[in-house]
Amino acid sequence: MSDTVAESPRSNTDLDTPVLARLSTLDRFLPVWIVAAMAAGLLLGRLVPGLDDALDAVKIGDVSLPIAVGLLLMMYPVLAKVRYSELDRVTGDRKLLIASLVLNWLVGPALMFALAWLLLPDQAEYRTGLIIVGLARCIAMVLIWNDLSCGDREAAAVLVAINSVFQILAFAALGWFYLQVLPGWLGLSTTSAEFSVWAIVLSVLVFLGIPLLAGFLTRTIGERTKGRDWYEGSFLPKIGPVALYGLLFTIVMLFALQGDAITSQPWDVVRIALPLLAYFALMFGGSFLLGMRLRLGYAKTATLAFTAAGNNFELAIAVAIGTFGVTSGQALAGVVGPLIEVPVLVALVYVSLWAARRWFPGDPTVPARIDKGASR
Repeated sequence: MSDTVAESPRSNTDLDTPVLARLSTLDRFLPVWIVAAMAAGLLLGRLVPGLDDALDAVKIGDVSLPIAVGLLLMMYPVLAKVRYSELDRVTGDRKLLIASLVLNWLVGPALMFALAWLLLPDQAEYRTGLIIVGLARCIAMVLIWNDLSCGDREAAAVLVAINSVFQILAFAALGWFYLQVLPGWLGLSTTSAEFSVWAIVLSVLVFLGIPLLAGFLTRTIGERTKGRDWYEGSFLPKIGPVALYGLLFTIVMLFALQGDAITSQPWDVVRIALPLLAYFALMFGGSFLLGMRLRLGYAKTATLAFTAAGNNFELAIAVAIGTFGVTSGQALAGVVGPLIEVPVLVALVYVSLWAARRWFPGDPTVPARIDKGASR
């Protein structure tokens, strides 16, 4: 996300150099800025009358224009860092691709479905919202978490692209299955829901396609005109912080949209948070252990874990609002997603870096800049 994150492939040298010392002030206190952005969004949504309607007045598809701007700013710098010439190295790793597909499109939705019904059996709207979150696989913020954990950037870009394609092809069908068919088979109550496939296509094209194309063109033109050393040593450090600014701006806008609902229903927020916490812990831990079992190496193991644990809550919110309305319980459950996901996955970045040093000794893919104290 910033120029302080090493480019892949990464060596196993200089392991004693503290990563925090190499981070900018913005990156070093990332959890603090994220919490502050959440608080600012909640405060704005609570205190400024009509702000949520104003923010939601102009849309791209079903997503508020301010949120769309924040997402584009967040995505572009990360995708501009990808070494696209090395993508063939990733697509040839069948173990990684198959493991990612199974975790994202079989295990993830099924786990969220089970947790939602187990922990929210009496809250149909919240339960439906969480199931939608489980169906919306990572295509945005996961690139930042992967970058911070020094995962394989090219592998993350490929897995995100694959998830984007599957999102277009499978989201509506999986929504119908988990909200209509499977509850009926199990003798549970069903929820009526209709999904716009075109809204999902537009979301993917805008929030992934535009920054992906811009990032590819930027690297291609930059390297051809001034060389890779200039591009990675001078240009990337200048645009790196934009990703963090976009992230914080997006969080403020998201929480401003439902600030009143969140602050007026704190217990409901807690209930929604419990299955989310369980989901992130189980998906990340299980995926990380699977990567170790498959001997993928640290960088790809971290990428597998973050791409499996992360969710595209922007898409989940868009689907929930477009289907059930901005004040619905389904939309509230979608908004609680980043409230839990952001700090949890930031914490998991540190867990991943700790695991790199403790469980991957001698691994050539272990990042060069890991704080020696982080592994203790």
